[in-house]
Amino acid sequence: MPILTLPTHPTGLSRRAFLATPAALGFSLKASPTEARWALFSDTHIPENPLEEYRGFKPVVNLTMVIRQIAQAKLDGGLICGDLARLHGLPGDYEALTELLEPIAAKFPLALVLGNHDHSDNFLKALGSTQKGALPVKGRHMLSIDAGPVELITLDSLVAPNSTPGFLGKAQREYLKERLAQQRKPTVLFVHHTLDDNDGALLDAPRLFDIVKSAPAVKAIVYGHSHVYKYEVWEGIHLINLPAVGYNFRDSEPVGWVETVFTPTGASFTLHAVGGSTEKDGKTVTLKWRG
Repeated sequence: MPILTLPTHPTGLSRRAFLATPAALGFSLKASPTEARWALFSDTHIPENPLEEYRGFKPVVNLTMVIRQIAQAKLDGGLICGDLARLHGLPGDYEALTELLEPIAAKFPLALVLGNHDHSDNFLKALGSTQKGALPVKGRHMLSIDAGPVELITLDSLVAPNSTPGFLGKAQREYLKERLAQQRKPTVLFVHHTLDDNDGALLDAPRLFDIVKSAPAVKAIVYGHSHVYKYEVWEGIHLINLPAVGYNFRDSEPVGWVETVFTPTGASFTLHAVGGSTEKDGKTVTLKWRG
């Protein structure tokens, strides 16, 4: 049986060293107040077995290519928007993910969002110590990151591992509402689940929309889950669906990541496709924040 060689960090970081890396241990950024460059990607679906594939894609191979590109870019941070693990969020999945992320872990902070194929306890045991900026909502993995010209806030929509729909819940929504009421800096929210009315989407999306509609600081919501790459606008708020890294569901969709430049007045998003449809590879979408 062929063996896939996993990427290694040029300095030979072990898993323990990864968790002790200064960049991994905090979100104390020395970002410019006028520009922040971030790698945004989603739905990595990393399995413990590196040879596992779906629809002809090997998620480990795809993430390896993405990480190599990200490592060569000049970035301030990275964020994975959920479904870190393949299906059930097994400990071995997060062990494999940790190894794959090593080449960029020493370069800048990485924020990790939970999706419906993650397991909260297993994730926190493996990578919880790398996630600084945690917000005080019991039982939820939420982060706040001062990224210079913008603040990034991650939400936790995980209900149960391998259960499709998402739900924020009252405690998370109320905390977010109170925080946004005092927020002045342009803010981008990140949540794994889609925001439509499908049965597998974020079930309390209408309540989230009620909160952000009256919170002028919120400029955009970024999500994953659907393995679709698209941009929409609702009440002046940009809704950005990131492509998947692991695999697509349709041949018309790209597999890859998005290089993002945040400014006080907007953001630009450049697709880097490593598989699937490459029609939009290298193309940039520029968005202006609502007033």
